[in-house]
Amino acid sequence: MTWERAERRKFPRIDRPCKIHLRKKEAAEVFSTRTENISCGGVCVVLPKDLGIYTPVEVELDLEDKNNPIKCLATIVWSLQRRNPKEEKQGFFDTGLEFSNLTEDDRIRIDKIVQEWSMQEES
Repeated sequence: MTWERAERRKFPRIDRPCKIHLRKKEAAEVFSTRTENISCGGVCVVLPKDLGIYTPVEVELDLEDKNNPIKCLATIVWSLQRRNPKEEKQGFFDTGLEFSNLTEDDRIRIDKIVQEWSMQEES
């Protein structure tokens, strides 16, 4: 049986590892990881623990494009624990972040890079 789902995403995204640091607002613990995928609407990351749905986080995203990292707020919109023993980082949490105060310039910058990376993958 195959599972087909309609693409419900609002923004095109690409699987691309970018450096990202995040922390709960006003908390000391910082999580440094890489993105699993990215769009101008948000990112997916793998975290060692569940930070909770709807938790606001401070984000510093390095697109590795020789510009300064993007600093913004985001909200955790989903979190799913990895349970397959064959998966890397088993027991960690795939976590979806939605940007909440991305500037228009940063949104355009991310969108441009996602488009560039998409074209590189297609060629």
